[in-house]
Amino acid sequence: MMQSAVLTTSEAGRPYARSLPLQLLELEIPQPRAGEVLVRIERASLCHSDLSVVNGSRLRPLPMALGHEAAGVVAGLGDGVSDLQLGQAVVMVFVPACGSCRACSAGRPALCYRGAEANGSGDLLHGEALLRTRSGERINHHLGISAFAEFAVVARESLVPLDEDVPLDVAALFGCAALTGVGAVLNTAEVQPGQSVIVFGLGAVGLMAVMAAAQIDGVAVIAIDPLESKQELALRCGAKLAGSPEAAAGLAADHLDGGADVVIEAVGSANVMAAGLGLLARGGALVSVGLSHPDQQLTVQALQFAGTGKRLLGSYMGDAAPSRDIPRYLQLWQDGRLPVELLHTDTRPLSAVNESLDALADGAVVRRLLVPGS
Repeated sequence: MMQSAVLTTSEAGRPYARSLPLQLLELEIPQPRAGEVLVRIERASLCHSDLSVVNGSRLRPLPMALGHEAAGVVAGLGDGVSDLQLGQAVVMVFVPACGSCRACSAGRPALCYRGAEANGSGDLLHGEALLRTRSGERINHHLGISAFAEFAVVARESLVPLDEDVPLDVAALFGCAALTGVGAVLNTAEVQPGQSVIVFGLGAVGLMAVMAAAQIDGVAVIAIDPLESKQELALRCGAKLAGSPEAAAGLAADHLDGGADVVIEAVGSANVMAAGLGLLARGGALVSVGLSHPDQQLTVQALQFAGTGKRLLGSYMGDAAPSRDIPRYLQLWQDGRLPVELLHTDTRPLSAVNESLDALADGAVVRRLLVPGS
């Protein structure tokens, strides 16, 4: 048996430390089928995408074992998996790309149709959900991973092997935050030397975007967030300027000639998207990264697209190809150009998961790592 943090309702109110939406349950340790791998979870980090399932902003089938950003060690191999070894360190990826659907064939594995279908139903890429309670009740998988647990069975396609010299505290942040934030800058926006970038929302994804843009020659980054602590952290991550949402227009007017070339929206707010479009230079691009509530609607002047050449780009998982991009982003970290350690607030046992949800919602942590089995 293993411990796993399972969500049974999305109607629990705050504080989560009191309402306890996540219950630590004893589940059967699943065994990998063909094409699957059993991973012993070493580090799992808490992300706003987890919080959005807990608060009901992202509807998922319940009960569900949460957690989608993690690193661990291979503990078992299903039939047909011959390119990994027992004991090998891996980082987990929340879109298992099938390799053959329309999106994968077009070189966009982050948008894999079969992976999205499995994630939406709580199943795995190679079959139905494996997680079960002692009584046999089905527990759904979260984004093909369910990493708030001691072990996880995932599709081989959900794993990227790691070099031995990459600490798991660092590696855990590359399965979601780095893929999404760095990818938004390098893949979706394709930021070029000498351009200007404004980043709205300085959680882990937004700060990864700040780091990625700042390491490009001559790029000026303005970082925007209501919390002064996040603004200060953004300056340490390479931003040239930082300020509140109310100060964003003034900062752009005073320091950018005609507006920003790229605006990254990492809040999940239609209002912020609209504001970001207004800060773009002619021909600029707004990249939408944050997951907004499905009820939100975006209302903007249509003329600015054809009239000024502005672009609105959606970016899911940073348009990444994980097997290509995670090693590339880790190399940036190894070269000292992506200081992801700045985002690691602290480490707690898995039993602290509910109070950690409160800390994340309050902006008190950027990335808190959870250690299963402790």
